[in-house]
Amino acid sequence: MAEQQEMSPLEKKVAEQIEYYFGDHNLPRDRFLKEQIQLDDGWVTLETMLKFNRLKSLTLEAAVIVEALQKSKTGLLEISEDRTKIRRSLSKPLPEFNEEYKDALKHKSIYMKGFPLDTTLDEIKDWLNDKGNVENIYMRKGPQKTFKGSIFATLESEEAAKTFVARDDVKQFKGNDMIVLIKDDYITKKSEERKQGRAEAKAKARSEKEEKQKQAEKEEMKSLDEQRGCVLKFSGELDQVSREDFHKIFAEHAQIKWIDFTRGCKEGTILFRSDAKVALEKALEAAGGSELKIKDQAVQWEVLEGDAELETLKKIIESQQESLNKRKGGRGGHRGRGRGRGGRRDRGGQEQTRFQGKKTKFDSDEEGDDRDEEAEPAAPKKRALESNGTDAEAPASKQAKEENGS
Repeated sequence: MAEQQEMSPLEKKVAEQIEYYFGDHNLPRDRFLKEQIQLDDGWVTLETMLKFNRLKSLTLEAAVIVEALQKSKTGLLEISEDRTKIRRSLSKPLPEFNEEYKDALKHKSIYMKGFPLDTTLDEIKDWLNDKGNVENIYMRKGPQKTFKGSIFATLESEEAAKTFVARDDVKQFKGNDMIVLIKDDYITKKSEERKQGRAEAKAKARSEKEEKQKQAEKEEMKSLDEQRGCVLKFSGELDQVSREDFHKIFAEHAQIKWIDFTRGCKEGTILFRSDAKVALEKALEAAGGSELKIKDQAVQWEVLEGDAELETLKKIIESQQESLNKRKGGRGGHRGRGRGRGGRRDRGGQEQTRFQGKKTKFDSDEEGDDRDEEAEPAAPKKRALESNGTDAEAPASKQAKEENGS
């Protein structure tokens, strides 16, 4: 065989391209080529090879292929006696594509970032040509199938990859500073970054939740403060009394915002939109000034103050929110009828008579609310048409279809 240096630039590209097709990275995953080598004891016709797009772009002459392979020093391919077919040398069987092989592949691969987005595979290959024996180059693509400016490249050994990463002449490309890492180190780094990112996102979400809770509590306290002095408690023998009866008594004197009362209970509360003491005094005056009864039943009235008032207001807010949520979910009373939690039968068959008035909210409530660029690439759907342009984990069938032009 002739020496490697006697090869012309075209012959060198042709030999590299065909040896890539039959190489350790491509052949195990190239369904079309694997089918072809099973038809004739590993032999594939040059006529078939010239249908592969990348090779076809280099030459259409079988003689050029034969001449290039005869000058190659790799010894990877054999040429048939009639010079019409080629096959991978029987003395160079494919490695077993197991987990051990994949792990070794990862350790002898490198990651590089910093290439201009319009960089071509040929430019990268030419730049790396004198920097080590690069067996495979994968140009990483983004969601729009455009080059991301980073690659994975596989060298001949783990030691070669470590040597490559330490070189000074791979730190810049056309004036761009390059990031160069062993692929396994890159994967570990990205995993840590993602973990840190998730932790920061959780911390941010937790902080935002706490801030919203504080704001809600602040608004609630503001709402409570605005309605101090508006709560009237009542108690007595009220078996025959309904919420409508309370509305009749106070209708001419104050507007009721919410009544918390269940038929048959002996006590309840009323929330007015104005001062409860004034509303009670007006109702007493209208009743003669001595006693305010309901259906001739004696009732004890008390304007709540202090902690008792505050706790009652909180319960009323909770009842209002519960009623509103049920109505929104279609499980509560009918829309527009102002029934709140009332108007239904409880489990014992007793009618609930809580009444909220015309609205279910306080007035104050009515105003109120790439793929990561550096991610480990998923197996691409199509293989790049260029030599050494496939991902080491890409599906074979899609590669073959794209590569052979069928």
